[in-house]
Amino acid sequence: MIGDPVRLKTAALLVLLGLLTMLAGIGQLTFWAPSETVTASVPSDTKAAPLTVIDQKLIALHDGPVKIKIQGEGNFIVATGRPDDVEAWVGETAHNTLTGVSADQKSLEVSSADGEATAPSPAGSDLWVSTEDASGELDYTWNPPADGEWSLLVAGDGTQPAPSSISMTFPNNATTPWAVPLIVLGIVIILVGAALPFIAKALSNRRNEGDDDEPRDGGETTTLPVQSPKDQSHTVQSPTIQSPAGDEGRRRGAGTEGPTLRITALAATLAAVMVGGTAIAAQATTTPEATSTSSAAATADGGTPVMLESQLQRILEQVASTVDAADAAKDAAKLAPRVDKMELQIRTQNYKIRSAVSAYEPRMPVRATKLQSSVISTKRDWPRTVFALTEGEGNVVPQVLTLVQLSPRENYKLWGSAPLQPGTNFPSFPIPRKGTESVPASDSTGLAYSGNEALEILSEMLTNPESANRSKLADGQSSPYIAGALAYQADTVKNGTSANFKFTHTPVTNQTVVLRTADGGALVVGRLDFAFEGTPKAAGDKLLLEDDSAVFAGGKETTTGMVLNFAESVAVYIPPAGSADPMKLVAATRGLVGASFK
Repeated sequence: MIGDPVRLKTAALLVLLGLLTMLAGIGQLTFWAPSETVTASVPSDTKAAPLTVIDQKLIALHDGPVKIKIQGEGNFIVATGRPDDVEAWVGETAHNTLTGVSADQKSLEVSSADGEATAPSPAGSDLWVSTEDASGELDYTWNPPADGEWSLLVAGDGTQPAPSSISMTFPNNATTPWAVPLIVLGIVIILVGAALPFIAKALSNRRNEGDDDEPRDGGETTTLPVQSPKDQSHTVQSPTIQSPAGDEGRRRGAGTEGPTLRITALAATLAAVMVGGTAIAAQATTTPEATSTSSAAATADGGTPVMLESQLQRILEQVASTVDAADAAKDAAKLAPRVDKMELQIRTQNYKIRSAVSAYEPRMPVRATKLQSSVISTKRDWPRTVFALTEGEGNVVPQVLTLVQLSPRENYKLWGSAPLQPGTNFPSFPIPRKGTESVPASDSTGLAYSGNEALEILSEMLTNPESANRSKLADGQSSPYIAGALAYQADTVKNGTSANFKFTHTPVTNQTVVLRTADGGALVVGRLDFAFEGTPKAAGDKLLLEDDSAVFAGGKETTTGMVLNFAESVAVYIPPAGSADPMKLVAATRGLVGASFK
């Protein structure tokens, strides 16, 4: 019974190996488990620069929230923007860019770009979706404000170095793939070890039962040779005598423990290999590839809206506040931060008239109380344009606002406002988060007419009511502004018996913007210059000006003639190519901007 102690020792060894293997698996989930986060910091020898950019590839390197700790002297700002917006705002200014994490997960990789030593303060820029202001230290948890790629800009006032002490804490992507397999394997090995003595004993009993068929009297076994009939009569072979405990018995005895030992050795080797890999597996951290490339390489019309609707709402509120303050004070200087081009000219002249003529009607106020429609372009180069249909206190009808940003470091300014025509519906546009395509003013691809052609047809109709293109644009009751303008001109001619009059409406092509509508058509918004000339028919005939025109002309009477100048803000819907519908004037208004004597 020498095999029993050996079998017991083998079983004990297997149980021990199973316990160790299972312990290794449990250890990976507990005391050997990798840290839940990794923290990397900007190297202390990083060159100082006025701006620091945290690249979108670094922000998106790991799934889950990213915690950012920034320390610096004085006040600083952390701004969130699209990668191409951040890049465009940085421009030629010297800056550092945090691009990745080192192999040991302890340092942030930094690339430095030389350039201009200072920049304006990025605070208050319309490019930023959100900003965080701090003094001395900021603990910031990054959460994307919307889908897509985002970068961060860190800066002081633009003249001092940006904070250089920056650390980022990411979720640790280290995994423990061997933990569960090791626990399962350990349990299996323990069960095998526990069952081994019983299995071995059962196998031994089967062999003993098989041996019962052999002689057990201790006598000799005689094996008679097989002979041919020829040899049987002449040859007698001596019998071969074997001991019951001969070679076969020795081979059988040797094989009794052999399989057990081989099983034990195999289990031990497998367990050792798996346990040996646990230390590496427990500490391994994978660094995912960047999920996408910077949108700085996006096309001019790359499909990403130039702003979120929340940005537009914030910008509109600032524009409305600026215009409200300027209107109240009749001070055009107060308009400068948020108003430009036609709207600036009309309101400036309106203030001038109202300062001399108290009864003169003020310009319709700009309101952001109710944003009825947002039309956000996907054209990501500059200038950028958005439309907004708003309504609020003092607005008899909703009005179409045109906002333009000329360059990355300038803010959006109000270029024009026009009330919606009574009975007219504003066209439908793609939802703001998808944005809408910008169309060059001279391009008629997919449209019944280009933007320039649409304004030419409108100006022709306003100048000549018998225009050959009259059928291309809805008029009469469908367009109160067109009907009103034609009636005003006709009445002037009818009542001005002592003068000759000439009316011209001319598009100003460098202020024309076209954005595509949801149905494949487009809305063109632009400016027409309306000139109203009067010349006396005979010597001594006089022309009399109204009080508002006299403010600019310097008098109310003339015998030589006069010119009145108006700026017209218009928005025209262009149907898609192949449509039988005419164009439609959606919004329009005009304002007196000048008067002079000939």
